[in-house]
Amino acid sequence: MRTTFHLKTLAVAIAALSVASVSNAAGLDRSGQDVTAFFQDGTYAEAVYTYIDADVSGNDTANNVPNNNTYVKGADTGDIAESYDFFRYGVKTDINDTFSIGILYDEPFGAAAEYKKSNFVAQDGDNRDASITALSGGVIGPGSPIGVNSFDDAQTTVDGLQGILRQGGTLTPQQQGLLTTLTPLVGISQAEFDTAGETTKVEVRSNSITAILGAKFGANKEFQVYGGPVAQRIESEVRLRGLAYGPATGYTSRNSPDTDYGWIAGLSYSKPEIALKAALTYRSEIDHNMNIAETYPLAGVLAGNPAAANRSSNMEITTPKSVNFDFQTGINPTTLATAKVRWVPWSDFSIVPPLYNDVSKRSFGPDGLALVDYDDDQWQVELGVAKRLAPALAVSGTVGWDSGAGDPTTSLGPVEGYYSVGLGAKYDVTKNWAVSAGGKYLWFGDAKGRLPSQKIVADFQDNDGYILGVKLSYQDK
Repeated sequence: MRTTFHLKTLAVAIAALSVASVSNAAGLDRSGQDVTAFFQDGTYAEAVYTYIDADVSGNDTANNVPNNNTYVKGADTGDIAESYDFFRYGVKTDINDTFSIGILYDEPFGAAAEYKKSNFVAQDGDNRDASITALSGGVIGPGSPIGVNSFDDAQTTVDGLQGILRQGGTLTPQQQGLLTTLTPLVGISQAEFDTAGETTKVEVRSNSITAILGAKFGANKEFQVYGGPVAQRIESEVRLRGLAYGPATGYTSRNSPDTDYGWIAGLSYSKPEIALKAALTYRSEIDHNMNIAETYPLAGVLAGNPAAANRSSNMEITTPKSVNFDFQTGINPTTLATAKVRWVPWSDFSIVPPLYNDVSKRSFGPDGLALVDYDDDQWQVELGVAKRLAPALAVSGTVGWDSGAGDPTTSLGPVEGYYSVGLGAKYDVTKNWAVSAGGKYLWFGDAKGRLPSQKIVADFQDNDGYILGVKLSYQDK
């Protein structure tokens, strides 16, 4: 006779798996956009808190010449990853044996990093002479082969040549070449001086609310289709400092919060007698059109007009679509196996601030450069086993892998995927209320930090991190 084990007997084990699951992934992925709360039986609600602390450190490059892409191992960057936390909430209920409704809240995308030392920090004091000599590879400085011996010499030369152009004059090819060479070096050195002591920092925050309606069908209601609207809010701040960023040092951008809308759709299958559930969920792209305020010192130097260094305009960002596959099945009456697979096409994602892009067109052609983009799509896999030790207690373990979004990658998030192991436990406090806790250890893949110009400016190796989570849940079947 075939052994059966109902989902009810495994409920404690199931919930023990989902506390510190998919987090700190490729690109800007943060929460993994989990929807498993919607698949719980009866009326269900949960509140989940997640804390992430990563150690991401490496070495900058000793080569600060903007047009020389050779990486030369430099100073220690220190830990650039800032700890962060976020919440996830979910509630669902069955209207009848066919229809279910639910609302989910999460914080799907984000970033938090700061360089507090190395050449990703603007140097204290007046180092303009030393900066312009280093940036020029020794062409500017004492005994200069072009007769420009200091920052002041370079600034005076640029001002004079720009003055000729403003008065309608023309430059000789030699003068034009000198202007083209000196202008960005003056801009970089001056920006370094004006932002002395300031650090490179990036912060991205997002919030998402998903409403879901599900309809079951089939002879035993084993299939379910579900879908609904998604509201997403996103904001960000970026600050680039230090000689590592070359022409972009001193750049700052702030995005006003923007809310826009997408949708979710999926199909699930269940077989309660073996505690089997499988669900395939698709989330659409969401287009944001947000206000952005940019400051780019080099833009003012290139234009010969300080006001040109500041611009307020609109920027479009499209957060990526995604596909999640969630699977579970009973192994025996007290043991459950699970699998999660997630795909996100980060290779389609980019952040292209208008002023930053316009300045880059001078050197990189009509399309210019994006501030952030990725080479590869993300694949993420997590496998787990949960065991019910007592009627009210279960423990779980997981192993995971994330492919990352390419190496080299952006210097604002230099991690190439990870491997992970996790442990979790759940205890039923009463018939309806339960508390869960879990943790996960991450081994990050080595990655090189790259500027949009393709220059390698840092190398990050042997990094790790951990995730802690706690969940309070209510269920009435």
